Amino acid sequence: MCGIVGYIGRRDDVAPLLLEGLQRLEYRGYDSAGIAIHGKSGSKSTGLKSVKAKGRVRDLEAKVPARFKGSVGIAHTRWATHGAPNDENAHPHLDADSKVAVVHNGIFDNASDLRARLTADGVVFLSETDTEVLAHLIGRSEADTLEGKVREAVGQIEGTYGVAVLHADFPDRIVVARNGSPVVLGIGEKEMFVASDVAALVSHTRQVVTLDDGEMATLKADDFRTYTTEGSRTSATPTTVEYEAESWDMGGHDTYMHKEIFEQAEAVDRVLRGRIDDRFSTVHLGGLNLDAREARGVRRIKILGCGTSYHAGQIGAQLIEELARIPADAEPASEFRYRNPVVDPDTLYIAVSQSGETYDVLAAVQELKRKGARVLGVVNVVGSAIAREADGGLYVHAGPEVCVVSTKCFTNTVVAFGLLALHLGRTRDLSVADGKRIIAGLRKLPEQIADILSREDEIEKLAEEFTEARSMLFIGRVRGYPVAREASLKLKEVSYIHAEAYPASELKHGPLALIEPAMPTVAIVPDDDLLEKNRAALEEIKAREGKILAVAHREQEKADHTIVVPKNEDELDPILMGIPLQLLAYHTALKLGRDIDKPRNLAKSVTVE
Repeated sequence: MCGIVGYIGRRDDVAPLLLEGLQRLEYRGYDSAGIAIHGKSGSKSTGLKSVKAKGRVRDLEAKVPARFKGSVGIAHTRWATHGAPNDENAHPHLDADSKVAVVHNGIFDNASDLRARLTADGVVFLSETDTEVLAHLIGRSEADTLEGKVREAVGQIEGTYGVAVLHADFPDRIVVARNGSPVVLGIGEKEMFVASDVAALVSHTRQVVTLDDGEMATLKADDFRTYTTEGSRTSATPTTVEYEAESWDMGGHDTYMHKEIFEQAEAVDRVLRGRIDDRFSTVHLGGLNLDAREARGVRRIKILGCGTSYHAGQIGAQLIEELARIPADAEPASEFRYRNPVVDPDTLYIAVSQSGETYDVLAAVQELKRKGARVLGVVNVVGSAIAREADGGLYVHAGPEVCVVSTKCFTNTVVAFGLLALHLGRTRDLSVADGKRIIAGLRKLPEQIADILSREDEIEKLAEEFTEARSMLFIGRVRGYPVAREASLKLKEVSYIHAEAYPASELKHGPLALIEPAMPTVAIVPDDDLLEKNRAALEEIKAREGKILAVAHREQEKADHTIVVPKNEDELDPILMGIPLQLLAYHTALKLGRDIDKPRNLAKSVTVE
């Protein structure tokens, strides 16, 4: 989940560029940061120089001395896995002779064994991290080239890594390697870049190469080459990044979360654009690589994701069951891959990940592929690992999402599932009339989202009433339950208020014991065939003096407050009902003085277990 950035080229003062790149990557980890460069005095190399600092990138920037010149460097912003956030555990890590500098994203599973072996050989470790092991392995290698040293070292590593390496004896190159954690090369004019995310590169180049697992690369100022960890050359063709650098800016908003909530109407329009087929009341999803005959042969669908993506998958499973009448369910990817599941040849598996790099989801995809399953990916990042591993899939086109707390990507993922459910339904038994009805509903979504967001002031005032809450309960039935789960997650992520979600039907089976005036309940109450059942749940809460906020299509008499949202088709209502609760979480956190874009203990792209 850490951020890596590196540069080699003609600029003689690389530190500001690296620090700028770290600031763009800080959403991937922000408990410490560091930088290492090949120092220069005139045209002469003065060896490696490194600066590290606990805290944010701004804390590192304050420690970098004025005379910190060089044209080759690597930098890192950390999310701690091994060892507390402090200066010693910050990357880059150096070997005993300070000739090797390493930055690393991922986890070395056999770090303890390697550390014990190196300690027995006399190596003195300065940090608690797994990464320092790699620096010492490279430093002690007897290979003649830096590539050989890195290849020999990573050959002893078990686990995941994206690494970038400098060596004082090879000032003309950076060597990088990937296994399970993203590494992206940026191709410039007589300069080369490396990063764990294109966000760090787009200010300088839009031509990128994404490494595959088991692949390495050597970057020089005017060239790069890629090869496997066994040494065989590989071919790499640069692709063009879809978005401009401005897509990663705040655009006049105070936080990225606020910006991204308000981008949702445009983002939903983008995921729909060019995909609707009015002639046959269906949609075009060419990237699925699944023809009509194959689609009709699917007997079950299993959706795998983590966190917000898992909740989007729960709504997606309901959409698929309702519109396509295919049995579908969602499961956390991490649980799926460890329970030795039965992999059925008639089951279509769908992997959901915003980044396309989520390690638990990627590992589940790889296990499924090993067992012969057909896997589709639903991701936001073109060319990401899951997109490349899957047999086909859907890009959700939400655009860059920088805030750790996901909003627009969640919404676009659910809309993408709506498209997929419609497509599968129309290849089976969904009528033309129902196809037209769903298409009309999808087309209404951007305007309805904009209508909800226009009432931000109303929701901001409501947030004031929840800042004193120690805990909150979110409830919903069937379509409303995944909305309640996601809204509960949003609140706890960004405000640190404890919250949990329950099916409304489960209240009397235990959670009613918690209801009291100090325990607010947020209830999802759509105008569908379960309206009266949901109202009965409100009665149960009110009878116990519980405070209720309802999200509904009309005012609810038993609720203390109702956020009224526009009505769409029953199947699509969940897409709209979560949006005001994103704003509620945002304004509650803002009033509590939380760090909105960088919640404590979290990072954006979870590339470790």
